[in-house]
Amino acid sequence: MSWIREGELTIIERFCANIIKAGPMPKHVAFIMDGNRRYARKCHVERQQGHSQGFDKLAQTLRWCLNLGIREVTVYAFSIENFKRSKEEVDGLMDLARQKFSRLLEEQCFLNVCFAYTSRHEISNAVREMAWGVEQGLLEPSDVSESLLDKCLYTSNSPDPDLLIRTSGEVRLSDFLLWQTSHSCLVFQSVLWPEYSFWNLCEAILRFQMNYSALQKARDSYMEERRRQQMERDQAYVAKKLQQEGVVSHGDSRRRWTLLQKCTAMREERIQSFLQALEHKRADFFERLCSVSA
Repeated sequence: MSWIREGELTIIERFCANIIKAGPMPKHVAFIMDGNRRYARKCHVERQQGHSQGFDKLAQTLRWCLNLGIREVTVYAFSIENFKRSKEEVDGLMDLARQKFSRLLEEQCFLNVCFAYTSRHEISNAVREMAWGVEQGLLEPSDVSESLLDKCLYTSNSPDPDLLIRTSGEVRLSDFLLWQTSHSCLVFQSVLWPEYSFWNLCEAILRFQMNYSALQKARDSYMEERRRQQMERDQAYVAKKLQQEGVVSHGDSRRRWTLLQKCTAMREERIQSFLQALEHKRADFFERLCSVSA
């Protein structure tokens, strides 16, 4: 039987889910699943048991998300900083992750797992990759932008999270999706992750709905500003080109428009070529990594 489809919502849960779905719903939800070790101490069990309960809670939460029509979920499973924990705990987590996530691979899953991850490393890596593109002649320095950085992140194939939830009462992001959550609704809940409930999720979604208009307005304003800045850069390029051709500042509008279109088309062509080269570069890296591991 499917891990994330085992069991059904109760009648009350289905009723409340239908009410909540009448409002704006997050398409992508991110979770910082915090509190496994505190749960283990609270229940007087081994840490490994707390982590195991946490993985099982993830499967249950994915089922709730599926019932609520949430299309994508991203979880912070393991930070790079977590490697500083005891070898026994790290090895236990790795074995547990292998067992649990192997089950998810058998399913049509909508889950992104951030493992051995920090956001600062992700962002700095994206900057290095853009610098590599410039060094290789694939990009012009003027091509480097926030929009291009978006495409170089590990999450480039996913929309930014609409809602980020952290459990355990900690009010911090712990270096998780710092770039992607700049216009997300952030909800911090005191419940420990293994004790997370359908009602906790509903509460978080209601808070998202209460802030939906403001979040959407801020996001639209930000995207409009990004488009304006790109247009200004393109216009500056065209003005420089016309000056080199000896055309007066208010020169031929047709020529100006032609150059602007050409500038945009050439930039998009360079970016697509760079992204294809970057994909091959990453694929080669993972192939070498797997051969070394084998």
